Amino acid sequence: KKQGGESSFKTVPGYLFSTCLTVNEQIVHTKPCKRVLKNGDVLTLDIGMLYKGWHTDYAITRVVGGESKDEKINKFLKIGENTLYLAIKEAKIGNRLGQISAVIEREIKGNGYFVIKELTGHGIGRQLHEDPYVFGFIERPISKSLLIKKGLVIAIEIIYAMGTENMIYEADNWSIATKDRSISACFEHTVAVTDRGPIILT
Repeated sequence: KKQGGESSFKTVPGYLFSTCLTVNEQIVHTKPCKRVLKNGDVLTLDIGMLYKGWHTDYAITRVVGGESKDEKINKFLKIGENTLYLAIKEAKIGNRLGQISAVIEREIKGNGYFVIKELTGHGIGRQLHEDPYVFGFIERPISKSLLIKKGLVIAIEIIYAMGTENMIYEADNWSIATKDRSISACFEHTVAVTDRGPIILT
């Protein structure tokens, strides 16, 4: 509000909250609750801003209290964040959207983790969620995926888990968690394709 904007997420029918905080096995879309955070929890902060009619979307995952005592979790988060920036490099004029997907799949799967295939990145602009889908895996031949052109704005999301790609809805019918209750994380930026290459807007 101080910057003249408002929450994008409050425009989502039925959600009505400014932020989405997910913990450990929770993946996305969690509503506020009385769960108490503790040191070592893996916390994702997902926020969106609507500014002068345009939406942005952003997510970051961190360990509550600093680095985890479990080096496997620290590596898991480092791989996800690095993957986001590798994927962003592919968001340039003349590339195919599938090249972004290929990088995500290569890095996440190659390090022994699992892309949550039912959840994707997306186009973004006047609406929070627009076409095209930005998959975290190769869902069609790259040559047949969308040609990236100047002016495309997309939310690139690395949504992945340590133990499974399978997800379940929790009791509130909004929160989504890993089926095996393994740790998940999300890293996301809103990116614009320009003559100068990809520009991170978040």
